[in-house]
Amino acid sequence: MSDLNDISRQPCWYVVHTYSGYENKVKTNLEKIVENRGLQHLIFDARIPVETVTEGEGENAKEYESKLFPCYVLVKMIMSDESWHVVRNITGVTGFVGPGSKPIPLTDEEVANIGIETPSVTLSYGVGDNVKIIEGTMSGFIGKVEEISEDKKKIKVMANFFGRLTPVELDSTSVELLEV
Repeated sequence: MSDLNDISRQPCWYVVHTYSGYENKVKTNLEKIVENRGLQHLIFDARIPVETVTEGEGENAKEYESKLFPCYVLVKMIMSDESWHVVRNITGVTGFVGPGSKPIPLTDEEVANIGIETPSVTLSYGVGDNVKIIEGTMSGFIGKVEEISEDKKKIKVMANFFGRLTPVELDSTSVELLEV
């Protein structure tokens, strides 16, 4: 297992394969082991992605949670010999997803698609800055940033359309800072 030392020291999401029906037990046991052994610096989170499913209609409708990936638990951890050994030896775990005994972390895109974590967005502009719209039908117009959503995915720009200020909601990637 010494080749695990070559893996990045950044926390990443890894996929752990479990026996059928053991997902919750594995997650609970992992959380207990992390707390008891003081491994919070290596293992940060464990999740079982679920979706809410509605069965029936009207008064007979029942909602329940369904596992998106049965037999899998997602673990955010810094991969090391110690963390690998702890997770791998929990009752119900059959191994990590990856070739042989070398776990492969999920990419940022895969994590975002699953919906367990959204990557932080850094913008080169802020409220009050002048920006140029670079995408869409309004490409080329200039405006002033009025609002930025909490998740930084949407912005509100007061754009100058033919001499009139018009509020426009755009994706945060659809504009660039106007250099003066």
